[in-house]
Amino acid sequence: MTNQWTALDVANVDPSPLRQFASWMNDARGLVSDVSAIALATTTLDRRPSARMVLLRYVGERTLGWYSNYDSRKAHEIDHNVHAALLWYVEPLGRQVRIEGAVSKMSATSSDEYFATRPRAHQISAHASAQSQELASRRELEDRVRELTEKFEGHVIARPAHWGGYELTPQYFEFWQHRDDRLHDRVS
Repeated sequence: MTNQWTALDVANVDPSPLRQFASWMNDARGLVSDVSAIALATTTLDRRPSARMVLLRYVGERTLGWYSNYDSRKAHEIDHNVHAALLWYVEPLGRQVRIEGAVSKMSATSSDEYFATRPRAHQISAHASAQSQELASRRELEDRVRELTEKFEGHVIARPAHWGGYELTPQYFEFWQHRDDRLHDRVS
């Protein structure tokens, strides 16, 4: 039997799950269009599962983080239940990481620092978008972007109060490696 997949041996896994995850993300660079794409699962107010893709922008020593609109559906769900799950999958490597934990908002300073690094058009979009709110038409959003582009012309754009970072403090990790014949490796 030949096995094209790399074995996952607990003896070779970094004792820090966050460092192991960062290592796997690094292995995936160049193999997928965006290694930071991750599924975020929360629960609705009536306790139903709710999932969407976000971009993981921070992997630290104790937390992982992303940025979003604080008025979005996911933000309201996190306000109601701070427990969430992240799922990262990279098909070319046959790797998956499940992470569960409690979510909290990042500090305003951390959110400001990240916001300042975003492309200007992304900064304007953060101001323009009433995420998760219904629009009469796409033109309404595009008009708002045009207005804000003119308003901010020649000025530094400050982070809007309704936008910022979230961080998940992991309480559970599971590393999964695809193997032939469905004899997958799993370390948690």
